[in-house]
Amino acid sequence: MELRQLEYVVTLADEQQFTRAAAVCQVSQSGLSAAIRSLEKELSSQLFARTTRQVSLTDAGRAFLPFARQALAQAAAARDAAVGATQTLSGRLRVGAEQCLGLVDVPDLLERFRRRYPLVDIQFTQAGSHDLVDQVHSGLLDAAFVATTEHLGAVTSAEIGREPIVAMVPPGHRLASRTDAQWHELTDLEFIDFRESWGIRSLNDATCRAQGIRRRMGCIVDDVHTLIDLVHRGLGIALVPHHVVDKPQAAGLVCLSLPPDCPPWIVSVITGTHAEISASKLVGLLPETVS
Repeated sequence: MELRQLEYVVTLADEQQFTRAAAVCQVSQSGLSAAIRSLEKELSSQLFARTTRQVSLTDAGRAFLPFARQALAQAAAARDAAVGATQTLSGRLRVGAEQCLGLVDVPDLLERFRRRYPLVDIQFTQAGSHDLVDQVHSGLLDAAFVATTEHLGAVTSAEIGREPIVAMVPPGHRLASRTDAQWHELTDLEFIDFRESWGIRSLNDATCRAQGIRRRMGCIVDDVHTLIDLVHRGLGIALVPHHVVDKPQAAGLVCLSLPPDCPPWIVSVITGTHAEISASKLVGLLPETVS
């Protein structure tokens, strides 16, 4: 049994699809499948029930999963302890992130950074992507995790990942019986969206302008869970990155795919031209942390 196999099991359990799990693990789909089959053979137990559309945990898989997560966490902690014992990095790290980025677990990343570099003073702030870009430009932040590709200028940017944008509608909506929606079907509907400082808002605004969609903006929010609650209550529909509809709070809402010309939602980490050296150390931990 190898840590790599445990990582594949945990990722497949979270993603419930071989294609997405392979992309997250940065391995071929056949390689992922072969590694899990090898583990199942070693355990003499089938961990996943496979269909042509989806995979799900068996009883054996559900029993195995929490121990796999624990083993991976302990291995990460062991690595961090060993590295941290020989590190003398000090100073500060000023970092920001937009809420609920999905593709990267920022609190987990900061926890790992603290274990490896306990002498560094971490200062964290949460704000919309456009505000964060401005703060990196002005030197108020060393690094930021953002969901925008606009106005980056001279900052250093590295893409973490991307997701499709989907429409999220309440079950009683006239589109709720559908699995997809065409652009013209969205015009003149009531929408719920984020404040202008959020990356998803500017992406939605640009997409709707390009497609000629007139939006009636009923509710403007600064919190993902408030947006989900308002959609549940029938106060409008929302255009969101796909991971939002997978949240437990969104259970019961309907996810509609959008036409293929819809631009993707892109998450990146950016660092300033005069960032502390701690920022590069934080970015260096990303391959071990990105979900």
